Amino acid sequence: MSKLRFAILALAIGCSGSAVAQTGDGRGACKADYDKYCAGTQPGGGRVVACLNKQLPQLSDACKKVLASRRKQ
Repeated sequence: MSKLRFAILALAIGCSGSAVAQTGDGRGACKADYDKYCAGTQPGGGRVVACLNKQLPQLSDACKKVLASRRKQ
């Protein structure tokens, strides 16, 4: 994934009130899951988060934690 595409993805997820929690190195915890399950999802309007939530059983533990912590907020 290009740096520009990743930057757009991070911005879109951040703007949608989504699950972009950061890991210690600053990368989004759900990036790999997005790439695998939701790459065709158009960002905006919470669509990326909705897509990730539909794939919840298959997501990485880190991404699941991010989604859960965002739901609590």
